[in-house]
Amino acid sequence: MFKKKIKLSPIMTFIIMTVIVIVLSGFLHLLNIQAEYSTVNTVSNETVNNVVEVQNLFSTSGIKHIVTSAVNGFVNFEPLATLIIILIGLGILEKSGFMRSFFTILTKNSKKNTVTFILIFICLLFSILGNSGFTIMLPIAALLFKYGRRNPLGGIIASFASLSFGYGINVFLSSNDSSLLTLTLNAAKTLDPKYKASIFFALFIMIVLLIVTSIIFTYITEKRIMPKLPRYETEEEQLIITNKELRGLIVGLGLGIIYILIIIYMIIPGLPLSGAFLDHSGDRYIDMIFGNNSLFAKGFIFIVTFAFFLIGIGYGFMTKTIKNNKEVTDSLGHSLDDIGGIIVLIFFASLFINVYEESHIGLVITGFINSLLAEIKFTGIGLILISLVLICITNIFCPNSIVKWSMLSATVVPLFMNASISPEFSQLVYVAGDSITNGITPLFMYFVIYIAFMEKYNKGDMVTLFGSIKNLVPYSFYSFLIWTLVLIGFYLIGIPIGIGSYPGVVYGT
Repeated sequence: MFKKKIKLSPIMTFIIMTVIVIVLSGFLHLLNIQAEYSTVNTVSNETVNNVVEVQNLFSTSGIKHIVTSAVNGFVNFEPLATLIIILIGLGILEKSGFMRSFFTILTKNSKKNTVTFILIFICLLFSILGNSGFTIMLPIAALLFKYGRRNPLGGIIASFASLSFGYGINVFLSSNDSSLLTLTLNAAKTLDPKYKASIFFALFIMIVLLIVTSIIFTYITEKRIMPKLPRYETEEEQLIITNKELRGLIVGLGLGIIYILIIIYMIIPGLPLSGAFLDHSGDRYIDMIFGNNSLFAKGFIFIVTFAFFLIGIGYGFMTKTIKNNKEVTDSLGHSLDDIGGIIVLIFFASLFINVYEESHIGLVITGFINSLLAEIKFTGIGLILISLVLICITNIFCPNSIVKWSMLSATVVPLFMNASISPEFSQLVYVAGDSITNGITPLFMYFVIYIAFMEKYNKGDMVTLFGSIKNLVPYSFYSFLIWTLVLIGFYLIGIPIGIGSYPGVVYGT
């Protein structure tokens, strides 16, 4: 007889991985494992050597630190607060019936491919707003597919894949790109102190990537993912849209549009009473929007939640699905009814990630790969491909984009410049590697949100962590192909990658 294969729940998997990291950190520390990397002194434009070593958590002091920091790590875990706040707004949208009416109209006479393409396209564009897209778009994508009479898991997989693997595809400079560009230019100035780059340095290549990725990801979703998912059975009958629902949609969307226009006005500098939501200490406009003192950046999740609240209230009162203030407050908690399991999952995910980061294992691996990059003797396409693969591997163990580039840029940028490849292009190679494996590492903090919604809407076998990763592998593979072909294509042809930027460069002249 064959023994039944044991399946581990995501929570148990996170617990086991946490224990493994603790024990491994003790072993690696015993071996005195450490790595070197370089950073750039922004004043002197000189490189500074640094050393990072594995921290021993398999010790009395290490265990003490884990125990005492577990609560703070959970409370300060970024996905937790953003998810809860967004679910408050989504609760009233769903309870009032707005979501069901809106998505029924949207999907009733639309082709499935078209709906999926629009969802993926929006998710790719959403990356300009950082990680907030994971808590906003995943629940919305699930409801889009649910009310479109399709399995919500397909929407969750497609939206998470687009947000994670498309994280670096920004037609407009994001706050993350701005920080990366600063590090890139600092590294470039070690060879050419006067080097500059436009904030639209990648505009053209990003437009190509946005279109191609949207098409390919739609194909993967419809041809590879959806056929494997079981038919989603629901007891809800197909909604018939009447004039009452149409009036509710018009009023709700009208309130939402007015509110959004006010918010947009508040992030436009130079107009009467405008710009109040900006950080005016920023040098670039994107830094003004997403700077440390930006009200827009700090309050974005609340801004979105309040927009959902207005839309849901407008729809609910027009359709009489919400009649009084008690029903308003009850609606706000609607999406939080089954959140207990999600909170437990997030706790153990936060514990795993905090323990891993405290061990510095990811930083040491990044340091080792930095040393490998420094030894590369290839130029041209060989340099691009090897760097891309090594960065993809690095990202699995150290998903923090800014931290990685702060450790790698001082090596990678001069390496590319010495091969007559521009610093901007080297940043694109980095962003490509940073995106390609972003969605398949449990160390990415928003991966737990993906697992949480997969569990919420799953009606089949138990959701497993590595089984969920398996659904994302095709997107990662094709993302690698897309980035590789586009990067090499632009490099070989030599056409501009953006305004004022080319794949090649001649410095110091």
